[in-house]
Amino acid sequence: MSTSDRPAADRSRWAAPAALVLIGLAAIAAYSNSLNGPFIFDDTGSIVENASIRHLWPPGGALSPPYSDGQTVGGRPVLNLSFALNYAVGGLDVRGYHAVNLAIHILAGLVLFGIVRRTAGRMRSGVRRIDSAEACLAAFAAALLWTLHPLQTESVTYVVQRAESLMGLFYLLTLYCFIRSAGDCRRGRWTFLAFAACLLGMATKEVMVSAPLMVLLYDRAFLAGSFRESLRCRWRTHALLASTWVLLGFLILSARNRGGSVGFGQVSWIAYALTQFPAILRYLHLAVWPSPLIFDYGAEWIARPWSVLPEALVVISMAAAAVILFWRRPALGFLGLWFFAILAPTSLMPGNRQTLAEHRMYLALIPVVVAAVWAGSRWLRRPIAWVAVAVLGIAAGAATAERNSAYRNDLSLWGDTAAKRPNNPFAHNNLGVALFDRNELAKSRAQYERALQLWPDYPEAHMNLGNSLRVEGSLEGAVRELEQALRLKPDYADAYNDLGLTLRAAGNVDGAVADFEQALRIRPRFAETRVNLGNIFGERKQWKEAVSQFEEALRDDPRRAEAQYGLGTTLLLAGRAAEAVAPLQEALRCRPNYPEARQNLDLALNAAAGEVR
Repeated sequence: MSTSDRPAADRSRWAAPAALVLIGLAAIAAYSNSLNGPFIFDDTGSIVENASIRHLWPPGGALSPPYSDGQTVGGRPVLNLSFALNYAVGGLDVRGYHAVNLAIHILAGLVLFGIVRRTAGRMRSGVRRIDSAEACLAAFAAALLWTLHPLQTESVTYVVQRAESLMGLFYLLTLYCFIRSAGDCRRGRWTFLAFAACLLGMATKEVMVSAPLMVLLYDRAFLAGSFRESLRCRWRTHALLASTWVLLGFLILSARNRGGSVGFGQVSWIAYALTQFPAILRYLHLAVWPSPLIFDYGAEWIARPWSVLPEALVVISMAAAAVILFWRRPALGFLGLWFFAILAPTSLMPGNRQTLAEHRMYLALIPVVVAAVWAGSRWLRRPIAWVAVAVLGIAAGAATAERNSAYRNDLSLWGDTAAKRPNNPFAHNNLGVALFDRNELAKSRAQYERALQLWPDYPEAHMNLGNSLRVEGSLEGAVRELEQALRLKPDYADAYNDLGLTLRAAGNVDGAVADFEQALRIRPRFAETRVNLGNIFGERKQWKEAVSQFEEALRDDPRRAEAQYGLGTTLLLAGRAAEAVAPLQEALRCRPNYPEARQNLDLALNAAAGEVR
């Protein structure tokens, strides 16, 4: 190498590490205001009330997520295990969960950088091959803009949507490791890593289904030049990746249609498919201009099928163009096929809860960003192009930080959602829950009633309205609403629990016990119901039964302060003061501001001292 070449070589050597550091720092800056956001919505069932994440050993618990009520973790053991690891380190400290989500997203951005850099290095610009510096700059632009894009906030800031970002990381790792296996002398090691990443992705989220196919298409487009050559050179690798479909099939069958929220037979396939043509165009609109961003779009059905004909023609034409381009211009065709392959599972598998969701664009955003970077590199001179990247990066990061502010609490998030989607009953119902938690009972009741105006057969809204009426003292109205919720959803454990509380408040203790027991038959690991049942047994001085319920609740949720308090108080009243001290102390550790626990702990300590004397 000549002396004049050394500075360029030195710059090239440091370009990739510098790019990786900048991507990471930019992501941290954009998401730094999201780390204290509370658990919201599906976080409750999948994390806060998920007893299976409380213990890492035996591993069957963490790898056996709950399937009830369509929980996000159902059928996704690797996702559930990741939450169990979070819990083992920091309990329910939400900052740890947000930090892991951000780390996953940053890692995905770095892997994307590696994929684009290695792919660009194989391509040509005109008649010349793209050099390493150009490839590095293009990869940096694509990875930076994808990482900072505000459309990604739902997959990063909403804790439970780690399902999307973690699956996305495994998807990208599968492709990256395959690329390395095709051009590295340590082929076996990289092939095994590609297989491992693909297997983990299949156990994280079902969208991973297209990964083996996209690896084959990548091989044909950028490496082998034909399917025949791809299979001739690397058929074992492709067969190994395809074998991961066996695990995915098993997990899908075990998930039982995700609690009845997804799957054929849950809703008409044609009715759902019609909604996906405008949804796909909406995704593309948000990729180019990410506003307004909406947390929950709800289910919006098409009343007149012919009304979506223009959108259908556009989407079908785009899909056909991607197939044609793959044969004529493989690189561009691959981007188009990637977009449709990522969206295919959620666009083809009908669901009755959401017909559009922004987190579905987590990986599908990649081809849009890469295509934009490719077009910019061709149409703009380099200094102008990098000024554009800097401006877009700053704008995207600022928009992401601004969007994160909506997640600062459940009230702001659902208020924003209801304002943007006023006809979404789910938004009004959950805004009512946020208001109820702040003791704004009249406002919460108005939101529940609005949700029921939009959807009269909404069981959750009937249950929440009943719960609000119970707290207000209107017990007859509460019973009526809760029974209506159970007519609409007979296996609704939460409604049985709330009906039990209402009957107990009305003096019908036997009826309350029956409803609590029915809730436990539906959901045996329902710690809140066990505490309620334990309290009744304690009032009846059935000490053995009360202790059993509190201990069972603590097996599922050791940090539930009410269960520790109930156990300690029961033992104290049963004359076992020395045994009562430990659970009452634990109740105060779990909830330092718990005056009843402090009072009973003092009584237990004094009584235990008397026992010793």
